[in-house]
Amino acid sequence: MENVTEGFIPVTGGNVWYRKTGNGPGIPLVVLHGGPGAQSSDSDPLRQLGTDRPIIQYDQLGCGKSDKPTDTELWTVERYVEELEQVVEALELEEFHLLGHSWGTMLAASYLFRKPAGVRSVVFSSPALSARRWERDQRNYLSEFPQETQETIECSEREGTTDSAEYKQAVKAYYKRHMCRVDPWPKELEQDLENMNEQIYNYMWGASEFTVTGTLKNFDATGRLHEIDIPALFTCGRFDEATPEATETYADLVPDAEFHVFENSSHMPGIEEPEAYVEVIREWVNGQELKPGA
Repeated sequence: MENVTEGFIPVTGGNVWYRKTGNGPGIPLVVLHGGPGAQSSDSDPLRQLGTDRPIIQYDQLGCGKSDKPTDTELWTVERYVEELEQVVEALELEEFHLLGHSWGTMLAASYLFRKPAGVRSVVFSSPALSARRWERDQRNYLSEFPQETQETIECSEREGTTDSAEYKQAVKAYYKRHMCRVDPWPKELEQDLENMNEQIYNYMWGASEFTVTGTLKNFDATGRLHEIDIPALFTCGRFDEATPEATETYADLVPDAEFHVFENSSHMPGIEEPEAYVEVIREWVNGQELKPGA
């Protein structure tokens, strides 16, 4: 792909890797990946929007191509917000659109609560804005699985054997229904999951999607979503871990927010319905720039 710039940005705790794709005339779009502990995707279809506007991805500290310190004091929402501020400053972004996916929506909301200047719009893609609600929704989904799968997960979590082959198999069955429904999974997704920084994920979240034991367990942005006063779009897949019900509830809390469901997706519409995903995001960001007075 042409017009790709990569580099490193010093942030609190180390250096983070970033990539800018494209140099279209529009306002840049900054993408916050999920996790916590995951990384940017090389095959993210949003990079196709580089002809419209620069697409900026970065691997959060501890993830992907960025430095991997092991100091747990770095794994806080506040420091990740500070990191985003440092990335925005280093890249001299006076104006930009923001898109967070999954854990990236926790980060996006926390950042917006600080009322930063220059954010034209925000996309909450498969949002996780209340850890308790997320946990409850996953447990509801889990109750639809065979008894054996449920028992394997319950038992492994109770006995601390979540690194067993049986547990991993049970969780994969769950993921194939609610995380990514493409079969077989693309190699890059398999690779990305293998490269997850387990230390960060376990410390901030827990051993699995079903039980939040980490520092994010009381995370709940719902009481403050009404403070978001920029255009906001909430999206999710029909079978998403971020359920359509939860996602619509969040959208209803933000003044004039819009809501979209990808009917053939779960948690990874960028992989499951890439064309539709790109089109919805393209229309959204372009629409913000075409508004009267924009």
